[in-house]
Amino acid sequence: MNFLKVLSDWLDRYFANEQTLALLFFLGLGLLFLIYFGVVLAPLISGLVGAFLLNGIANKLEQYRISRLFAVSICLVMFLLLIIVFALLAVPVLAGQFRDLIQLLPSSFSAVQLLLNQLSADYPDFVTPEQITSFVEQGLRELGNLGRVLVETLFSQVFSILGLLIYVVLTPLSLFFFLKDKELMIGWLESNLPEKRDLFRQVAGEMNAQLGNYVRGKTIEILVVGVVTWVTFAMFGLNYSAILGALVGLSVLIPFLGAAVVTIPVFLVGLIQLGWSFDFAMVMFAYALIQFLDGNVLVPVLFSEVNDLHPIAIIFAVLFFGSLWGVWGVFFAIPLATLIKAVLNAWPVSARES
Repeated sequence: MNFLKVLSDWLDRYFANEQTLALLFFLGLGLLFLIYFGVVLAPLISGLVGAFLLNGIANKLEQYRISRLFAVSICLVMFLLLIIVFALLAVPVLAGQFRDLIQLLPSSFSAVQLLLNQLSADYPDFVTPEQITSFVEQGLRELGNLGRVLVETLFSQVFSILGLLIYVVLTPLSLFFFLKDKELMIGWLESNLPEKRDLFRQVAGEMNAQLGNYVRGKTIEILVVGVVTWVTFAMFGLNYSAILGALVGLSVLIPFLGAAVVTIPVFLVGLIQLGWSFDFAMVMFAYALIQFLDGNVLVPVLFSEVNDLHPIAIIFAVLFFGSLWGVWGVFFAIPLATLIKAVLNAWPVSARES
């Protein structure tokens, strides 16, 4: 009986009015829809993310008495030009460095083994020859597995050209219509909501502010961190600086976990090329400084209006949505977690306190 009373009090506190129940129903319906059709709708979701990025620019252009259609057309042309420039300039460099890095992997293990042997000779109590042999054998096995995975991936990509074409066509097209018919779509959604929809408007406003700031801020953060890392590594003469800069830039999509994972290739490339030297120490110091400035200067500036997520919430979101949709789930985990937190922040105060 006590349990039933506690449950009844909890339901009365959080779900006391019809607006709350209606909101819960639509959120549950949307979540189920994403779980079952999220992968299929990925081009539309990508277009929606792009619309969040460009909506502010379109609104600014409208202030100069430019029609919405013309403003959206300008934004779409800018979007396509950026993609074309990236494909022509950055992709060949990244692909070339990635190919060279893969070809270098077998010889890299010999260099690592020499460094470990030197470490074992200098510190025999900490690193033994048996440990070095075990490490190298394990590394060679993993290298073989990596080669098999790369071959399978390449073959799968050959058969997914049609899927790539679908993305190329549908993402810009959906972005255009999301921007052009934004008010029309919002009006259609409101016409299908219950008459009492103050709570819906509050939640929508909170979600729009949170997600809009997040998407725009993350895009700027990826570009700044990636370019600064690339330039810094190039100044030190580090090989594969472009691919490492791209990896470090993309790692900010997954706070905490991304930085920890991407440190491994940065450390290995620097160690193999420079050895245990002062230059290697300077490269790692510069990398650590970039990570420090990103977390303590850039992030507070870009995300001052966005509620930070707890690290446990981030890890849970990455694991949960990654298990549902793979790479796409990892990519959209933080925006979806931010959306959920926005809903919780906008949940009616009266329902909490009653």
